[in-house]
Amino acid sequence: MSDTQIKDDIAAAIKDLEEVVEKHPKNVIAHHQLGLVYRQTGRIDDAIRELEKAIELDDQSVESMINLGVIFYSQGDIDRALSLNEQVLKIAPNMAEAYVNIGLIRQQQERVDEAIECYTRATQIIPDLITGWINLTSAYTMNKEDEKAVEAARQALTLDPDSAMARNNFAVALYFKGDYQESQKNMEKARDLGYSVDQRFIQSLEEKLGS
Repeated sequence: MSDTQIKDDIAAAIKDLEEVVEKHPKNVIAHHQLGLVYRQTGRIDDAIRELEKAIELDDQSVESMINLGVIFYSQGDIDRALSLNEQVLKIAPNMAEAYVNIGLIRQQQERVDEAIECYTRATQIIPDLITGWINLTSAYTMNKEDEKAVEAARQALTLDPDSAMARNNFAVALYFKGDYQESQKNMEKARDLGYSVDQRFIQSLEEKLGS
């Protein structure tokens, strides 16, 4: 499918959803879906408006809260993102995605132990949630728990051997564990998969291998 066709399809989807919302202003699903499509096309303010409307109409709409939280997080509005995800857990205590999102916030705040708790809980709820294992790898690395970081990375790669981010995180974990040759192999694999590997990491790894 060409880029032009994709754009045309998205434009048609927006038009259809806007018509549904106009005719049925209390249709929660339509507001939610319209918010997602707006976000996809970069119309962030419109996306926020529609997702907030969905939540206003249904205060149990956890998917709208999750997606709105992602937008706020990307904008740097950590407090609102955190509040939304905490609200989700009050409604749905086993919503693994909310734990991952809270973990990201705690990790950004350098509250790494709390981040690890959140990611661990997410992977307990959904053992094949690869984002949980990927983020757990980086959190363990930040916490200098290198063996655990390597194990979490292996779990992620078991789920998806071609995950570029999981492969990069594995390379970093192996580096801090002191396994520089395996680290290099995985770093190169991550790069082959399209991951933009940090040049400083590449340089540091080359220095370790050359020493």
